[in-house]
Amino acid sequence: MTSLTELPIQRLQLYLTAPYPCSYLPGRLARSQVATPVSLIDTPVFSELARQGFRRSGHYVYRPRCDGCAACTPARVRVAGFAPRRSQRRCLARNRDIDCVLRPLLFDDQHYALYRRYQAARHAGGGMDLDDREQYRAFLLCSGVDSTLAEFRLAGQVVMVSLVDRLLDGLSAVYTFYDPDLPRRSLGVYNVLTQIGLARDLGLPYLYLGYWIKESAKMSYKSDYQPLELLHDGAWIPHADLEAT
Repeated sequence: MTSLTELPIQRLQLYLTAPYPCSYLPGRLARSQVATPVSLIDTPVFSELARQGFRRSGHYVYRPRCDGCAACTPARVRVAGFAPRRSQRRCLARNRDIDCVLRPLLFDDQHYALYRRYQAARHAGGGMDLDDREQYRAFLLCSGVDSTLAEFRLAGQVVMVSLVDRLLDGLSAVYTFYDPDLPRRSLGVYNVLTQIGLARDLGLPYLYLGYWIKESAKMSYKSDYQPLELLHDGAWIPHADLEAT
């Protein structure tokens, strides 16, 4: 048990979980450090935790602390230096007919139906495809920080929803689900590009993207958004510099 003495709230503690199967690298076990109590984690505190590599899932605030593995590397895009590459510009053009509106964390039947479709198509058998309404609420609609739902509609229909946290120094992309029947839209790419643009409009320097894992196809895509910074040995350094070592 370790005190986060650098934070203004001295009572915040870290607890190490028991090992559990890794979601990203088959055959490996993972462990997490969990920050508690959640009642003390507001937007300023979570902003500092995010700078130290923490993520949020509902009220659960954690970072990887695996035995003998450091594959999960916190990643953030430096917004001011970002310029979309050609494929990303094509994605933006392809989705010009999609409207995005920011909404509060309220349950919506259309969102939940899309979530269930997405989980069934992309993560069947993973457990989340069976989430009931209360599990959905606990995962996506419970937050002690400044959070919003970015709702994307095409011809009036909800095609993507993204949970976003607003931190003191950036936005944090928490979780996104979208219509699995629209693969040519590249909605996941469009979502990241939209959040980079939103952070720029808000005058925020970073978009936190969670963990970059070089060995995982599901997580390595984040290096497509440059300039990307990675948290390494307690300091944020350019992705290109880390790859060069």
